[in-house]
Amino acid sequence: MARLPELAAALVNSKVDVIVAVLTPAVFAAKNATRDIPIVMAPAGDPVATGLVASLGRPGGNLTGVSSTGVESGAKNLELIRDALPSATRVAVLANATDQFTRGFVEGLEQGAQLLRMVLHIHMVRGGGDLEPALAAMVQEHAQAVIFQVSLTTKEAIELALKHKLPTFSQVKTAAAAGALVSFNASYVERARVIAAYVDKILKGAKPGDLPVQQPTRYEITINLKTAKALGLTIPPTLLARADEVIE
Repeated sequence: MARLPELAAALVNSKVDVIVAVLTPAVFAAKNATRDIPIVMAPAGDPVATGLVASLGRPGGNLTGVSSTGVESGAKNLELIRDALPSATRVAVLANATDQFTRGFVEGLEQGAQLLRMVLHIHMVRGGGDLEPALAAMVQEHAQAVIFQVSLTTKEAIELALKHKLPTFSQVKTAAAAGALVSFNASYVERARVIAAYVDKILKGAKPGDLPVQQPTRYEITINLKTAKALGLTIPPTLLARADEVIE
C-alpha cells in the first residue's frame, strides 16, 4: 500500500494514455499523481463520499469508472454470516487504517450489525505485520466470523484466519478460492466490460469527466466447502442453493 504513490508516479512519467486503478487507495494515488492522464477506477468505494468525483452522473476532472457498493455489500456479508452460521452473534472486522473508504465501510457494517443484533469488534491494521496480532485478538474475543475489507484481502491474511480457525467472509471472489468461507461481490465480468468499454471510448477521444460512473447491478456468492469442512462447519442447503459457485 505504501508504494502506491511511487507506482502511480512511475506510470505518469511513462506517459501512458490511460491509467486503470483498482480499489480506492490506488485511485487516490493515481488522482494525486496526475490531473491530465485519464483514470478509470476499477472499482472504488463510494467515490462521491470519499471526494474522488463530484457526482456519479458527471464525475468531472480526469476520472470515471466503476463504483463499488462496498457499504451495502459489506452489510450483506453480515446477512450471509447469519445465513451460513445461524448462531453467530460476534463478528470481527479486519479494516484498513490507510484506506480512504474505511470509514464508510465500517459505518455500513455498524448499521447492519444493529439491525441484525450482532456485536462487532473492529480491528484497524496498517500492514502485514499487524495481521497476526489482530487475528489473535479476534480469537481472544471469541469472534465467530471475520469480515475482511477488500484492500486487506490477501492470501496471507486468509491463511492466517484459517490457522486461527476463523470463518472468513469477503467482498472479493478470489478470496473464496484462497480459502475464505464465503465471498459476496459484484460480478467481475460485468465490471470488466464497463472498464474495457470506457478505456476504448477514452482512447477514441471521450473525456472521462463526461462519462458517468457505473454502479454494479449483478452480484455473486461463492462458497468454499473445503474450508467449511476444515473448520468443521455445515453450510445450510438453502444458502448452497443460492450460491453462484461452490468450491469443493
